[in-house]
Amino acid sequence: MDFLNVLKIVLFGIIEGITEWLPVSSTGHLILFDKFCPVKNVSAGFMELFEYLIQLGAIFAVVVLFWKKLFPLGKTKKTDGESGTLKSKIAWKKDVLSMWLKVIVACVPALAAIVIDQLFDKLSPLSETAIIAGALIVYGLVFILIEKWNEKRSAKITEIAALSYKYAFFIGCFQVLAAIPGTSRSGITIIGALLLGVNRTTSAEFTFFLAIPTMVGTSGYKILKFLMDGYTITNAEIGYLIIGMVVAFAVSMLAIKFLMNFVKKHDFKLFGWYRIALGAVVIGALIIPALV
Repeated sequence: MDFLNVLKIVLFGIIEGITEWLPVSSTGHLILFDKFCPVKNVSAGFMELFEYLIQLGAIFAVVVLFWKKLFPLGKTKKTDGESGTLKSKIAWKKDVLSMWLKVIVACVPALAAIVIDQLFDKLSPLSETAIIAGALIVYGLVFILIEKWNEKRSAKITEIAALSYKYAFFIGCFQVLAAIPGTSRSGITIIGALLLGVNRTTSAEFTFFLAIPTMVGTSGYKILKFLMDGYTITNAEIGYLIIGMVVAFAVSMLAIKFLMNFVKKHDFKLFGWYRIALGAVVIGALIIPALV
């Protein structure tokens, strides 16, 4: 493996670990970084696959941090009528099963994202970059305006148990918009949940849980497409993929903890302004060379 490539892959992992959970678009950042600082001697098919599979490392951080809330089995203690001793028994956690059903319901609209994703796969690099810049700015403004409007409202739903299946489906509909490069899957679903009256902590948690089947399914689709397109993967590329996923996992552990603490005290207007600034920089990078 080339040392410079390894360094770039580590940076990819850091970018993914931070941006996957913040409402700034991880895919947009990865695509932009790849355009301005590409990994050498790898196939275009591998990089497209890498930008999705690296997200599995970030997803695993959610599983580790929220394991108790995600695993549907637990121990219950019951007193034996004859001996009077306490006995442990493995039982299903009804609240966790209900949560997973809501996640499945929210994933249904995401199937439409596959169709949208195929449309954007056909874009030229210049068009894709321009769309990312536009989405960063437009949704940055949306985040700011919605947060302004949300200041005058109080949350109706403060825990996932109180989230209805209908609202879960609506949140899933917002997730479809994330198929547009530069949108931010976590950001758009959190904003969608806020619009429905869900508080920030619950919105963030449900978004994290929703990411598990969504990203596993998307990664599976990308792997199948990679193989059907006739691409093969080299030993060096396998190494790059492992390094990127490990780094994304480690950084995600910190990023998720940061965001969960952040949303308890702050809104997302700061991220909105960041998106607008980054979008403006990208547009400048596209326009200035054409004028010189």
